[in-house]
Amino acid sequence: MPMLPVDPSLHYLVAPADGELSVRPLVPYSEAACNFLQQLSVQLLAAPEARQYPDVVSFAYWCRKANILKLKEAHGGGDVRLGLGLTFHIAPSNVPVNFAFSFAFGLLAGNANVVRVPSREFAQTDIICAALRRLCAMEQFARIGAMTAFVRYAQNDAITGAFSAMCNGRIIWGGDQAINSIRRLPIPERGIEIAFADRYSFCAIDTDAIMRATESELLTLARGFYNDVYLMDQAACSSPHLIVWLSRDGITDAAKERFWHAVHAETAGRFALQPVNAVDKYMLLCRSAIEFGNVTGFTRHDNYIYRLSLDQLPTDMDAFRGQFGLVYEFDTDHLDRVAHIVSTKYQTLTYFGLGREACLDFVVGNGLSGVDRIVPIGMALDIGVIWDGYDIVRSLSRIIEFK
Repeated sequence: MPMLPVDPSLHYLVAPADGELSVRPLVPYSEAACNFLQQLSVQLLAAPEARQYPDVVSFAYWCRKANILKLKEAHGGGDVRLGLGLTFHIAPSNVPVNFAFSFAFGLLAGNANVVRVPSREFAQTDIICAALRRLCAMEQFARIGAMTAFVRYAQNDAITGAFSAMCNGRIIWGGDQAINSIRRLPIPERGIEIAFADRYSFCAIDTDAIMRATESELLTLARGFYNDVYLMDQAACSSPHLIVWLSRDGITDAAKERFWHAVHAETAGRFALQPVNAVDKYMLLCRSAIEFGNVTGFTRHDNYIYRLSLDQLPTDMDAFRGQFGLVYEFDTDHLDRVAHIVSTKYQTLTYFGLGREACLDFVVGNGLSGVDRIVPIGMALDIGVIWDGYDIVRSLSRIIEFK
């Protein structure tokens, strides 16, 4: 069994007491792994400090028994599988709870896990790791505890290289530059690597559906849009930056007014825009007006929502990203008219008022190289075992063939 590296720069938040990591794999969705995550859910939902953070609560609900069993059932049992052994996770620096989801994916795949948490300190990291320490110390979870380590350290190629040399699988979450830098550090020859790089996402809304929506439906939609855009300040890869309005009846303006009125009411009641962020958003507005030759109008709803209207979409649309509630808008009568902008950079399409056939035909019918997720507005940030087009549990496990 490998020994965890020891270095003054390393701070282990969770680790086996003897520093020795068990890498003997489990089957995917093992009873031990499922029970561990279910108990983690119980621990987090019972912690008063956890309830202050919606992202921690969301992770706790994701780990609840009903959801884990649903994932296990969907996984199926056609193949005999085992985890790869040891998975090394490098979490993004700007998403506080992503590291916990990555760990859960690796554990469900049957692997031992070393997780590098964000070097920036978040309260959410401390809350989740405290619960993990309690569970790993329990006799009933001794096997999982021996397979689990969470570590924090500043960027250090020597340390990252040491963990990489130990692993059978490596998951990298981050920007393109960070991923390319880490990829220079080798993993074993049979090692599996999954990189979740910088992506771009957008939203499609049918104007007829907005006009038909009841006040209750509109309130739910506004809350969902708020969650997609404002919870992560549009920094998440799955947060939309572009809103495509689909209209065939000339009611676009009325639908926009109804939608944005509801979003403004929701945002004004929940979003605390910091002065420095307000300045950043205004500077982005000015830069867009100067550099983006397609801006035909600007609408502002207090300081909460900035809307820039575009008369055409360039092929490098993914270079133009909103912040803190700045979005670009484009009107069209058919989703196919935006297919030309979609590259491998595109991840999530959120929608309202469109059917399954229309959404899938947009991606499949046009043979698009991007768009891996199509989810209703309000689910942009809902991470799962299928992400960026990967089935992570299957990717981090191996098939045992018998004939």
